[in-house]
Amino acid sequence: MYLPKFFIISFLILSTGSCDSNKTQKNSLFSLSINTPEKEIQQGNVIEIELTNKKNKSIDKIQYTLNGKNVEVSDNKLTLNTEKLGIQDLKALITFEGDTVSVSKKLTVLSNTPPKVYTYEILNTYPHDIKAFTQGLEFHNDTLYESTGRKGQSSLRKVDYRTGKVLQQVDLADTYFGEGITIMDQKIYMLTWLGKKGFVFDLNTFEQLDTFEYGKSKEGWGLTHDPGQKHIYKSDGSDKIWLLDPQTLKEVGFIETVTNTSVFNKANELEYVDGMIYANVYLKDSAMIIDAQTGAIIGVIDFRGLKDQVKQHPNLDVLNGIAYNPRSKTFFVTGKNWDKLFEVSIKEK
Repeated sequence: MYLPKFFIISFLILSTGSCDSNKTQKNSLFSLSINTPEKEIQQGNVIEIELTNKKNKSIDKIQYTLNGKNVEVSDNKLTLNTEKLGIQDLKALITFEGDTVSVSKKLTVLSNTPPKVYTYEILNTYPHDIKAFTQGLEFHNDTLYESTGRKGQSSLRKVDYRTGKVLQQVDLADTYFGEGITIMDQKIYMLTWLGKKGFVFDLNTFEQLDTFEYGKSKEGWGLTHDPGQKHIYKSDGSDKIWLLDPQTLKEVGFIETVTNTSVFNKANELEYVDGMIYANVYLKDSAMIIDAQTGAIIGVIDFRGLKDQVKQHPNLDVLNGIAYNPRSKTFFVTGKNWDKLFEVSIKEK
């Protein structure tokens, strides 16, 4: 049966997201609204800005900013060319009659290109620990590292992916639910789910070196980083992927994941490859391909059918775990309590 691409994409990634009186009085003098002929506001659209002067004040100057940066508004029109997509803060700073006031308006800027749909080809199949509730998966020097979840079962592992043998392991305290990992500078960074705390381990010895706290992010889900080590990227189950400073591990910003029609959430395990973040979609047999700069979802990988090829048992859970091996230039995927690890190539559907 033929399904339009929009419905395929939706199926694969949709989730089952005081002022003092004087200032208030001044703010009530003006209001800001946005008019656009399009149903959704997309990158590159021209929007019409309407500033209402409720008391007919004599305006000397208006300076518009978008997310704190000055923007040029000509003939009440603004061409949207934002560094990041998602929710934006448009603000007008109004100078009038020896006074100033600002009014603002939120708008959501979406991608101007629909995501492509991709599928997979299985290149190799390897054994995987059926008791591993996989949360994080990452290659380092052709060696696979894995983190597992559930309280009392959470661990960090070094794995021979060809045989499935666990070469090294450290267990978390029973109070923690392990989540995603990433590896930088001979250190492994690991999240916990609701514990609001992450751990730092020595890559070689698995000795715990440090801990770090979360900021505004709600939970701990997935981790990855860019090759230049400018940022660590952290998912928390929302529409945001948080940017962490690699030195301080503090949240310094975020991108929001959007398509050309909507904002999406539930990015889970993460993997950074060539400027793109590959993200498992929680509770879906799919992964998003996200532009790490803008947050645009440029592709969706349909992984349906993989789960049917693993041993069916009562504890079998969802697809989770995506890793890229730079040596083979292939992806490896598995799931929670799956008995197989799949090496796959990704191709457009």
